[in-house]
Amino acid sequence: MKTVSDQQRRHFLSTVFQGSVAGFLFPSLSTFANEPKKESSRSIPPVPGKFRINLRKRTAKKPATASVEQAEWNASETAIIICDMWADHPCKMAAQRVDRMAPKMNQVISQARDHGVAIIHAPSGGIQLYEETPFRDRIKKAKPAKPPVPIQGWCYLNPEKEPPLPVDDTIKRSTESSIRGCDDPIADYKKNTDRHQHPAIKIIGYDVISANGQEIFNFIEQEQRKNIVIMGVHTNMCVLGRPFGIRQMKYLGKNVVLCRDLTDALYDPRDRPYVSHTRGTEMIIEHIESHWCPSILGRDLTKVIPGSNNPDS
Repeated sequence: MKTVSDQQRRHFLSTVFQGSVAGFLFPSLSTFANEPKKESSRSIPPVPGKFRINLRKRTAKKPATASVEQAEWNASETAIIICDMWADHPCKMAAQRVDRMAPKMNQVISQARDHGVAIIHAPSGGIQLYEETPFRDRIKKAKPAKPPVPIQGWCYLNPEKEPPLPVDDTIKRSTESSIRGCDDPIADYKKNTDRHQHPAIKIIGYDVISANGQEIFNFIEQEQRKNIVIMGVHTNMCVLGRPFGIRQMKYLGKNVVLCRDLTDALYDPRDRPYVSHTRGTEMIIEHIESHWCPSILGRDLTKVIPGSNNPDS
């Protein structure tokens, strides 16, 4: 019969002790795998990743001066709202510019979506066309949230926060047309234009569709989105005034910005201040930067800071 030496006995006890401590301090991977995940009200998976955002602001006092500040945003705390990018528009020049913009917008939101940004499509007046889709169902099922201030049906120009707009968009050129700010030579109003969203802008994945301010607020609260990017048309009208637009988002305390290269104004160069359509749009963007919120470029939402999207080590 073999006897156990003191050296063998010490080695055995040391191995058992080390294994017990290691098992206590460092549970096996299977232990972690069996742990239940924490409950979350979010429908979109909150993933790591930070954007480096370049915020362009202007002073409110004239002459207004522009400055750019950098900020870091979590992609999982960011949402994009696409305002009124219809398949057609009563103003044909406006429809042509939407047609030009839509593919670029789709590229930006596609990359932003891949990084974990929430995408909200808001083709006002056309929501009923999507009623039987999962994108409407998803936002209608969002957990109700009480807004800190009333959500208005329309947020008009606020003289306590801003002067009159720098362009005149009040002129109607025909008694038969309700269009204002249209730069068509003859504004021929077509009531039944297609209010689907432009087909170049894809609706997919966890996207939602709504033009209802309360529905959209419910969704961004449920998904914990504090950074709100507004893109679409028209900068001087719906982008500012809708119940999900810039003014309302500011009243709700959201960190809202305008995507200045993915927007357009409804402005006619035949009206004050008699500048090109391009310059008129720029002047409205400058008004927003001075009195409401910064603006960014779409490219800021297409890539994250290298390494920021890695899992925590």
